Amino acid sequence: MQLRQYPARVARTLPFLLLLVLAFFATAHAHNITRILAKFPEFSTFNHYLTVTHLAGEINRRTTITVCAVDNAAMSSLLAKHLPLYSLKNVLSLHILLDYFDAKKLHQITNGTALAATLFQATGSAPGSTGFVNITDLKGGKVGFAPENSELIDAYFVKGVEGIKYNISVIQISKILPSEVAAAPTPGPAAVNLTSAMSAHGCKVFADTLLTIPDAEKTFQDGVDGGMTVFCPVDDVFKAFLPKYKNLTAGGKTSLLEYHGVPVYQSMATLKSNNGVMNTLATDGAKKFDFTVQNDGEDVTLQTKIVTAKITGTLLDEDPLAIYTINKVLLPKELFKAEAPTPAPAPSPDEAADAPKGSKKKKKKAASSPADSADSPAASPDEDPADQTADENGAVRFDGKGFGSLVLCVCLLVVTVL
Repeated sequence: MQLRQYPARVARTLPFLLLLVLAFFATAHAHNITRILAKFPEFSTFNHYLTVTHLAGEINRRTTITVCAVDNAAMSSLLAKHLPLYSLKNVLSLHILLDYFDAKKLHQITNGTALAATLFQATGSAPGSTGFVNITDLKGGKVGFAPENSELIDAYFVKGVEGIKYNISVIQISKILPSEVAAAPTPGPAAVNLTSAMSAHGCKVFADTLLTIPDAEKTFQDGVDGGMTVFCPVDDVFKAFLPKYKNLTAGGKTSLLEYHGVPVYQSMATLKSNNGVMNTLATDGAKKFDFTVQNDGEDVTLQTKIVTAKITGTLLDEDPLAIYTINKVLLPKELFKAEAPTPAPAPSPDEAADAPKGSKKKKKKAASSPADSADSPAASPDEDPADQTADENGAVRFDGKGFGSLVLCVCLLVVTVL
C-alpha cells in the first residue's frame, strides 16, 4: 500500500519542483551592480560614477565579470585630478575585469600571477596591453593589482564585498589603479567622427557604406550635437546584406541607412525602461520608418515588421551620443515586404476529376498555416529561420556547475518526499 502512494506524492510535489526550476532559470546570471553597491555606503561615490559614466549598464549586461571597487577616500584622490568625464570612464573601466575572481580564486592563482582583460581593453581605446591588469598572489597572503605596463604594485585586495558564483564578483581594492593612458584627455562625443568610431569597433562595412551616401552621412553627423543613437550592424552581418542593399534605389539606400539612427540620445537604461515605438532619422511624415524597442531582462531588441535584431554591445554611450552594435540589419517595411507564399498551380480538369473529394479542403487548410503568414520569420526576405531562432531566443545562459547543483537539489527533494 505504501508503495502505491509514491506516484501520488511525487505528482503533488512536481508543481513545486517546477517552480524551483523556473526560479533558477529566471535568476541565473541576473545582477545589478547599482543595487549591490547601494548596500555599502563606503562605495557610494564609486557607485555614483559607475552610473554617471554608464558603466553600470555594461556591467549588468555581462555574465562573467569582476568589479574592483574602491572606497570614497580612494575616489576622492581620483576626483581631485579633475579628469574629463570620458577620461574618468576609461579609468574606472580599468577596474572592471572580464573574468570571475572571488577571494578564494585570488589566493589560488596558478603560478602566482594572472593577466586579466578589462572593460577598458574591450572598448578598443587601450593601445597594446594597457587595458590588461596583472593580479599577483604575494607573500603574506596579500594579492596585488597593477596595470600590465606598470612595474609598481600599489593596489591590494582588501576584501570580497558580494557576488553571484561564476557570474559577478565585487571585491574591494585599496587604491585606484594608475594609468596615464586611461587618464589621458579623450575627445567628447560631439567631437567624435561617427564613421571612424564605427570603423574602429567592428562596424567598418556599415561605416564605409554610409560614406558612399553623402546626404545620409551628413544627417548622422549633424545630429550628434542635438542627441543621437546609432544602431550599427556588425561587419559580417552587413557584408552579407550588401547584395540586397545594392538592389535598392538611391532613395531606398539613404532611407535604409538612416533607419539605423534615432534623433534622440538613448542610454541603455533608457532603452530598457522606455519600450515602445521609436521614430528614426528616416521618418518623414507619412513614411513612418519606425521600429519597436523591447527588452527581455538585460537583452534589448529592435523589432520591425520584417526582422528582430538584438543589441550585442556598446561602442559609445555618453550623452549626447550612443552607438550600439546589433546582430541584424534593420529592415523597414516601407522598403522590404514579407514574401508571400507561392500559390500552388491549379490542377488540370483531368487531375481535379481524379483527386479525392477531401483534397481541396486539405490544401486550403495548409495555405492558412502559420508558416505562410506574411510576418512569420520563415517569410522574411533575408533571414534564415534557423538563424533567427538561434539569435532571438534570448535564452538565459548558465554554467554546468549551477545546473548540476540544481539537479542534485531536485533529486534530494524527491528522495525526501518519498
